[in-house]
Amino acid sequence: MPRFDGHRGRTALTVGLALLPVVTVSCIDAGSDSSDPGASPGISLSDAFSSVGGAWVDLTYPFSDSTIYWPTAESFRLDTVAYGVVDAGYFYSAFSFSSAEHGGTHLDAPIHFSAGRTATDEIPLDRLIGPAAVVDVQASVRPRAADAEVDYLVTAQDLQSWEVEHGTIADGSIVLLRTGWGARYGSRASYLGTDRTGPEAVPELHFPGLHPDAARWLVAERSIAALGIDTPSIDYGQSTLYETHQIVYGADIPGFENVANLDLLPATGAFVVALPMKIEGGSGGPLRIVAFVPGNG
Repeated sequence: MPRFDGHRGRTALTVGLALLPVVTVSCIDAGSDSSDPGASPGISLSDAFSSVGGAWVDLTYPFSDSTIYWPTAESFRLDTVAYGVVDAGYFYSAFSFSSAEHGGTHLDAPIHFSAGRTATDEIPLDRLIGPAAVVDVQASVRPRAADAEVDYLVTAQDLQSWEVEHGTIADGSIVLLRTGWGARYGSRASYLGTDRTGPEAVPELHFPGLHPDAARWLVAERSIAALGIDTPSIDYGQSTLYETHQIVYGADIPGFENVANLDLLPATGAFVVALPMKIEGGSGGPLRIVAFVPGNG
């Protein structure tokens, strides 16, 4: 069964407000003011959706024929059904697309690596919407940046060091691991470690990921809503057992992979909305993930 904590199970609006520790909502209507003189000023829902007092950041790579997929996955394909002026005189366009679930910026549903866990369409909204904790490990990755086999594993110590500086990862947080790997996304060979496709390419994969011990620590010691990373997988490239997948998804925590633009988010203070294609019974799917960053408007 999904792990629900104290705030879970309320209405979507109530949950959304409960998970806004830094984007403080002091009023529901943009024109209203709190009657409590001791209340701290905050950002209303209207302000957030009109980008007043902050800015929305798109954390999603576009889907196209250049989208990066796992070497064994079917890539994105867009076929033209119609494009142009029809006989009646108006313009009309329509397309059909096909794709594997797991490629580009996408969701991993817990059932992806854990039998009986939540499928894509079953994931509660409060696991897809919440405050971001952006853990930057670029300082550990950069020393080997010129190495084609950069397989850094984010450790529990990395997470604990982040907490020393920024405070305990709050319940319901969406943890986003920033390795800096997104800078390589334009090159399949650089981003994956290989330009080959098919099963024979999998042993050649090289990129950072989350150490299984760190995954165990997150699951046992913190109550996070979701886990995201700016690489092709929450496991590192040379993983063969995908232990981090098994641990995180076994706890019914969804994952986001190939997340873009994490360099535009602060360590704390951003609020994430991650809405996947709602595929019934799916193990994942294309994801549109955005973040609201207060104070940049």
